[in-house]
Amino acid sequence: MTSWLKLVLCLALIGVAGWHLSRNGEIIAEKTGLSASWVGLILLATATSLPELVTGLSAVTVASAPDIAVGDVLGSAVFNLLILVLLDALYRRETLYTRAAQGHILSAALGALLLAFAGFSVLLERSGFSPALAHVGAYSPFMVAIYLVSMRVVYQYEQRTVADFVAEQAQKYASVTLRGAIIGYAVAAIFIVAAGSWLPFVAKDIAELMGWGQSFVGTLLVAAITSAPEAAVTLSALRLGAIDMAIANLLGSNLFNVLILAIDDIAFVHGPLLASVSESHALTALTAVMMCALVIVGLIFRPRGRMLLGMTWISLGLFALYVINTWIIFAHGH
Repeated sequence: MTSWLKLVLCLALIGVAGWHLSRNGEIIAEKTGLSASWVGLILLATATSLPELVTGLSAVTVASAPDIAVGDVLGSAVFNLLILVLLDALYRRETLYTRAAQGHILSAALGALLLAFAGFSVLLERSGFSPALAHVGAYSPFMVAIYLVSMRVVYQYEQRTVADFVAEQAQKYASVTLRGAIIGYAVAAIFIVAAGSWLPFVAKDIAELMGWGQSFVGTLLVAAITSAPEAAVTLSALRLGAIDMAIANLLGSNLFNVLILAIDDIAFVHGPLLASVSESHALTALTAVMMCALVIVGLIFRPRGRMLLGMTWISLGLFALYVINTWIIFAHGH
C-alpha cells in the first residue's frame, strides 16, 4: 500500500507542477517574444514533456531500469493519443475531427515516422545487430535529426496557431511579471525533477511487489503519470475553445517524447539503450503508429456521426488499440 501511495503522490506532484510549468512557460514565451519563434515552440513542447525526460534519465542512471525509461516514452505516446478519445467525447459542439484543422495530419505523420523508426530500432537491436558510436546506438543521431527537421516543419506550418494561443493564455495573467513567471517555472521544474527522479524507484517497487514486468509498469503506470501535464494543458485549451492547440499539444509532445529516447541512450553508459530492453516495446511503438494512422484517417475523412458514449468510430478504434496493447504488454511483456 505504501508503494501505491507513493505512486499517487508522484502523480499529484507531476500533475500540479506540470500545469504550472506549462502556464508559466506560455507567459515567458509571450513576454519575451518567443511565442512566434521556433525556440518558443520547443520551449512549450519541452514543458509538458519534462516529466518523461527526468523520469527517463533517472531510470537509466541511478535506478538501472531501462525498460521503465523506454516504456515511459513509448507508453506516453500511446497515452497522448488516448487523450484524443477524451477530447472527442468532451467536445460536444461537433465531432473533434470535423472541427480540427487538417494541418494536424503533418504532425501525426511525422510522429508516426519517428515512432516507427523507434520500433524498427528496438527490433534491430534485439536481433543482435547493434551498430553504435561508443556506447550510443547509431539510431540516436537519426532520431535527433528527424526531430529537428520535424519541429522546423511543424513550426513553419503552425506558427500562427501556436503564437495566437500563447498570447491568449498569457493575457489571462497580464499581472504576472516576467520575473514571477521565471521563478514559477523554476519552482515547478524543481518539483517535477524531484518527483520524476523518484518515480522509477517507486515503479520498480510496484513491479516487484505485484510480479509485473517493468515493461508493463513503464508503459502503463509511469506513462500515464508523466502524461498528466499533457492532459491538463489539453483540457485547459479545450475550455478556451482552442481545439486545434489542444490537438497540436498532444501530437507535438509525441515528437519530443521520441527525442527523449536519444537523450536516455546517451545517459545510459552500458551500451545502446534499445539493446538492453524488452522487444515488447516495439509493439507499443507500432501501436502508436497505428493510432497515428487512425488519427490521420479521421482528419481526412472527418466523421460526423457519434456512436458509443458520444465518441466517433475513430475514437473507439483508438481506445480499442490502447486496450489491446495494454493487455498484450501485461501478458507477454516480461
